[in-house]
Amino acid sequence: MKSTIPDTGVPITPPAGNGGDRQEASLHGEILLRLRDYVVEGNIPDGARVPERQLCAMLGISRTPLREALKVLASEGLIELLPNRGARVRQLSQRDLEELFDVMAGLESLAGRLACEAITDEEITAIEQLHYEMYGQYLHRDMHGYFQTNQRIHESIVAAARNETLKSAYANFAGRIRRVRYSANFARKRQRWAEAMREHETILDALRRRAASELSDILFQHLRNKRAAAIEHLTEPQEDAPASP
Repeated sequence: MKSTIPDTGVPITPPAGNGGDRQEASLHGEILLRLRDYVVEGNIPDGARVPERQLCAMLGISRTPLREALKVLASEGLIELLPNRGARVRQLSQRDLEELFDVMAGLESLAGRLACEAITDEEITAIEQLHYEMYGQYLHRDMHGYFQTNQRIHESIVAAARNETLKSAYANFAGRIRRVRYSANFARKRQRWAEAMREHETILDALRRRAASELSDILFQHLRNKRAAAIEHLTEPQEDAPASP
């Protein structure tokens, strides 16, 4: 499984040139991206403490930028900050997953319906391009790339709904289930991954036709299927879990 975290202590260096503020923002963004991917891809067990010293060595950074990135991940719901005791990966119960995925299903269903009313031809073309990129990543078993592109597709549909309240609510809940949404592709020995790819074909088809009710139903069921796979993965034996890169 691909991860953006280097195996050895390769330091993250800011880009050359002037503009200290821009360099610092870029460095912070890269740290956040790599750390988020590392947590989402299951490299730290649910409920386990975040190994700050190890991560600092892997990223080649000090504790201060790492802890700033951890604060962002805590705001996204991926980890929990412990008073004077560091941080740990947030562990969701089956009931938590059921409730969160149902809310996400409702939000994506609404987004699909609204998007069909407002989406432009150019936006559909852009989503088509993402879809074919994702299909190539699926064929090459590039789970990391597939997941990133998958999220961009869903976010593009939400953005096309032209509803900032919906977009804000979606971003809030999406962060909280990003980790389990990734791991759900491993359920039933990767059968779920193939099923999800086929579902995306129907999503794209309905979007092209601007079939609002149909797309709404497809997206709702897509998230329901993802919920079932996430719960299955949560309860299956540990040896079936994805290996660390």
